[in-house]
Amino acid sequence: MSDDEERGGPRRPKDGFDPPWDSEWKKGRGSGISEVPPIVRTAGALLAVLVVLLAALGISGRLGVTRVEANEVALRVNYLTGTEAVITRPGYQFYVPFLMDVYEIDRTTQEYLMTGDGYRGDSVAPYLTVRANDGSNFWFDELKIQYEVIPEAVDTIVSDSGPGDDYKHEWIKAHARSILRDEFGRYSAVDVSDPTTYKQAPEEAKRIMNEALRDHGIRVVRIVTPTPQFDERYEDAIEQRKEADQEVEELKARFLQLVEKKEQRLAAVRKEKDVEMQQLQGELIQSLRAAEQEAIRVRKTADAYATERRAQGRAEEAKLSAEALGLTAKYTKEAEGIESRARALEERGEVVVREALVEKLLGVRFTLVPYSRDPAPERLEHSGLKPTDEITPAVSGGESR
Repeated sequence: MSDDEERGGPRRPKDGFDPPWDSEWKKGRGSGISEVPPIVRTAGALLAVLVVLLAALGISGRLGVTRVEANEVALRVNYLTGTEAVITRPGYQFYVPFLMDVYEIDRTTQEYLMTGDGYRGDSVAPYLTVRANDGSNFWFDELKIQYEVIPEAVDTIVSDSGPGDDYKHEWIKAHARSILRDEFGRYSAVDVSDPTTYKQAPEEAKRIMNEALRDHGIRVVRIVTPTPQFDERYEDAIEQRKEADQEVEELKARFLQLVEKKEQRLAAVRKEKDVEMQQLQGELIQSLRAAEQEAIRVRKTADAYATERRAQGRAEEAKLSAEALGLTAKYTKEAEGIESRARALEERGEVVVREALVEKLLGVRFTLVPYSRDPAPERLEHSGLKPTDEITPAVSGGESR
């Protein structure tokens, strides 16, 4: 090994070629000091700057590549163009340092707890107290509000709250207490103790909080409310009311059982009566058919009797008509005779009258009584003489027969 190699100097090539720095090396050989060429010094300076820059980028986390985790969303901002891109899928994202940035936001469900007597960090606040609409107070020992970012609104979160976890600091704290007090305060303490109403208030509070937080890129997922707590006396009253309500429910259940039993009995009675009704309807149908048959028989009998009576009537009518014709002829002749006698009477006058009177008097018998107190009777009295009656005149001085 040569002296140069032992001193760590450069080895000269065997083919006799002298490198560019050989003359400089020879100049400094005698003094023991070697000078670095300018090009080497420049390259070293650039390398040092690059190392420092990479170290600074590494410390700042801006190496131009970042990984978006499954529990994150991100916003890539281009400062040159002013454009923004929302990244909702996990994976590596590339960007140009100092000209672009990628902001990751935690998308996991966060919890805001209202419990205890004071604030502890950004996620714990004092317990919630509420004044009911009847003037009573109640409170919740531990109330939880679960919320998360809206992935599509990560640009709103970054511009409104800033990067990182800044959105967790104030927005829920600013709205939760007032909205929950308003919604639970709409009810009385008795209503709040009712589980049905107890579930309605958190749902309505969740809806109103989401309306208020939507512009900040946050939404409430769930509000977990424990059983409300009351003053001890009020708790006793509520317990008594619950017992009374249970008794009422039992009475209602018994009432429903009685109603059901009543319906069953009514159904049985209806079924029985339906059977009886069907039987009666069958009997009525049979009776109706028998009555119809009897009516047909009576109608036929009546028709036969009517026919017989009409025949008898027509025969009687014919007989009476014949008799009427005979009597008409008879009395017509008699009338004609009377009419002829009347004409004869009219023609003969008093003679006929006298003849008739004579004929009448011929049948009259007179009985004379010759006894009378008046020796010279002037008249005879008689009454109701008939052709066979005797006339007894009163004669003065004696009786005669």
